Amino acid sequence: MRATIVSRVTIMMAGVLLGAIPLAAAAQGRVQAVWTNRHVRFIYQGFTTYYSCGGLREEVQRMLEKLGARDLKVHEYGCVQGTGVETFPGVQVSMQVLVPAASAHGKAVGPTVSAHWQNVVLLAGNSSLQDQGNCELIEQFKETFLPLFTTRNVRYESTCVPHQISYGTHLSAEVLMAPASPVRGH
Repeated sequence: MRATIVSRVTIMMAGVLLGAIPLAAAAQGRVQAVWTNRHVRFIYQGFTTYYSCGGLREEVQRMLEKLGARDLKVHEYGCVQGTGVETFPGVQVSMQVLVPAASAHGKAVGPTVSAHWQNVVLLAGNSSLQDQGNCELIEQFKETFLPLFTTRNVRYESTCVPHQISYGTHLSAEVLMAPASPVRGH
């Protein structure tokens, strides 16, 4: 009788442990995801910091890469000056981002991947004064580009005031990211 009770307890414990494996994966933030296409045109309007079209393209591309975009194409858009700062520089963006497979609704462009959540800081509140000069771009980026990604726990604080630069603007979010690509030998 005692052996039967021990066996039943062992079987029940094994079932509990096996049932916990999917919960452990979820706790680590694993999500089945697929890549989907995103396209956007963006025109920057700032009062404090001005960009050339190339400068805006580089800043936007850097932030999109940080958020995990792939097949990223960022082209200058609506630029009238040959060189130097523009009044309203713009970019046209084409990229792929991860979305949960359950919400893809047939828009997947590739196989399912086991994605994970990763905290990404686009602008830290204690970054250099020069970086804090990007506060208007960060605010507009948050409104235009961040909704194109799968995010959670978005944290945004702004001390941005037109025509002056001050410390304290912050933008970060947990973003659904693809698994790291294996490093290939030479």
